[in-house]
Amino acid sequence: MFTFATPLAFLLLLPWAAAAWRLHRAGRRSGVLFAPAARLPARTAGWRVASARLLPPLFLLACLLLIVAAARPRRTFARERRSVNALAIGMVVDVSGSMEALDLTPAGKPYQTRLEVVKELFARFVEARPDDLIGLVTFGGFASTRAPLTADHRALLHVLKGVEIPRAQTDGQGRPVNQEETLTAVGDGLATGVARLSDAEPKTRIAILLSDGESNTGIITPDQAADAAAKLGIRVYVIGVGSNSRAPVRARDLFGRETIAYADVSFDETQLKAIASKTSGRYFSVRDNEGLKNALEEISTLETTKIDRRVYERYDEFFVPYLLWGAGLAALALTLNMALTRRLL
Repeated sequence: MFTFATPLAFLLLLPWAAAAWRLHRAGRRSGVLFAPAARLPARTAGWRVASARLLPPLFLLACLLLIVAAARPRRTFARERRSVNALAIGMVVDVSGSMEALDLTPAGKPYQTRLEVVKELFARFVEARPDDLIGLVTFGGFASTRAPLTADHRALLHVLKGVEIPRAQTDGQGRPVNQEETLTAVGDGLATGVARLSDAEPKTRIAILLSDGESNTGIITPDQAADAAAKLGIRVYVIGVGSNSRAPVRARDLFGRETIAYADVSFDETQLKAIASKTSGRYFSVRDNEGLKNALEEISTLETTKIDRRVYERYDEFFVPYLLWGAGLAALALTLNMALTRRLL
């Protein structure tokens, strides 16, 4: 099947047609009034004049070929349809300030924040499910869709790699200016993830909510978000990371050197369990790296839905000849015109 990859490029034909019309009108009106025409030589137009007349149409032809090249004509020669067992997964990840704690660092490795460990294990989880549609929502004080449901896991992993914890910022007098971003809006994050799953193709739709704190801001409460997920038939698997104790964090001493300190952390496990219970999901309590790994492995055994997926992967591309001829003719027209008239078209 012959198609154009970027058909919107043909909109460039509008200014191209306007330029062609203008050149045509200018050619019709051009002339010099001279009464005694009999005194003129029989042949007044030399090769330079004839060449100059041909250069504008030549340049227009070059532009036309370049427009066709920009539209990328191609033909599909490999079309594949296959059935896959897939489900729709919305990853909803907490990026609030408490995710800077270092208590999930694997034994024998340099210190890693909770978020760094989560990103690493989530990446493995994504790589192990090549046929699933997976999206990513993060939340601190605000919820943000980082990636919609997609089968392009390479792009998803690129986005996941760039997820960071918002840094506290202060004004000139040392007052915090983005304190809201370091809070935890569990309800907003879950509601956003549920909304992205509502129209997914696979019948099995789940959300994986990972949080290490208690909801202390946001427009939608966790209970309201859980009710919405239950009504849509979306199960929420909740991974609670942390405890109501002290956790190691990176800090600076009086001399500006990096050190490890301990800070109090809060954790509302009851609320997270309620979300899982309302949506017929499961709650996983994670206290270390191995616990998080086991939770994701258990989620990987979930029921899947068989869907038909059409894959169009291979094309014969035909834009290269148009590009080469168009660029060559444009360069030729401009070069000859500069040589004949000492100016561009």
